[in-house]
Amino acid sequence: MDVKYMKEAIKQAKKAYQIKEVPIGCVIVYQDKIIARGYNKRNTSKNPLAHAELLAIRKASKVMGDWRLEDCTMYITLEPCQMCAGAIVQSRMKRVVIGSMNPKAGCAGSIINLLEMEQFNHKVIIERGILVEECSALLTKFFKELREEKKKSIGLDRTL
Repeated sequence: MDVKYMKEAIKQAKKAYQIKEVPIGCVIVYQDKIIARGYNKRNTSKNPLAHAELLAIRKASKVMGDWRLEDCTMYITLEPCQMCAGAIVQSRMKRVVIGSMNPKAGCAGSIINLLEMEQFNHKVIIERGILVEECSALLTKFFKELREEKKKSIGLDRTL
């Protein structure tokens, strides 16, 4: 089941990629049914809160009619940042399944693990590395293309 739903999260990440957003995708599952989907929209919405996880949590809360998502599982293509990890804990998400880890900004084990802190009244079950190659490849491709575009634009500026 984890692979099936991570593939759905990857589909969401590809939607972000198509609009030149960092390709991060997310789905939230309740009783074996996807109740919310999200993908990164920070640049297109000009909103620092428009992360895939936050958009999906907002949708899932509407579907559930509650801010508590206690019996839900989130599938996310990239390890959540501190803001998203905090929202996951606050929503009482039962479980989070992560594709690729984020050594520069990840807060589910890479830099810090906000999801399993003993000091919080809620801890999240974490599964890591589901379809890691697919999740990582999409991000690697995106950032490689971004660097190439920057090089081209710098080169164009020099010719003017």
